[in-house]
Amino acid sequence: MDLINSMDLDSEFSVVLRLLIAFLLGAWIGFDREKHGSSAGIRTYAAVCLGAALFTAIGEHMGDTAAASRIIANILVGIGFLGAGIIYKNDKTGSSQGLTTAATIWCTAGIGVAVGLKMLIIAVVAAAGIYFLLVLHHQHWYVDWKKKVQQKHRADNLDD
Repeated sequence: MDLINSMDLDSEFSVVLRLLIAFLLGAWIGFDREKHGSSAGIRTYAAVCLGAALFTAIGEHMGDTAAASRIIANILVGIGFLGAGIIYKNDKTGSSQGLTTAATIWCTAGIGVAVGLKMLIIAVVAAAGIYFLLVLHHQHWYVDWKKKVQQKHRADNLDD
């Protein structure tokens, strides 16, 4: 407990700033999901990113690399279980739902971990990448390209 109580005001402000950055990055990622009606939106993504940054910053402050590593590993495992609960298979249609949400929530936790470890450039680039992937399927050029690829694949399979 002594390690946790020994945090000075400058260190606390540093953690608070990182939490704010994690919140904003998570909310930015969740924005696309929210505006398109996904059940996981701004609140979910911001909470995942903020929580991951918080636990990581606490682990880092403890000064024990092994403990911090265990905390990070358990964040990713815990979010993996959350993601597993999001994915479901529709037996009637044979399709799966929730894969993108589960994957992006898991990545958002990784972004929070990066923020918690003061890897801010990595976190911002990763958040931009995830956001790009989420908005991609709303772009006409991508939708058209995807249809062409799928049609070609179907045609190739008919030839086999």
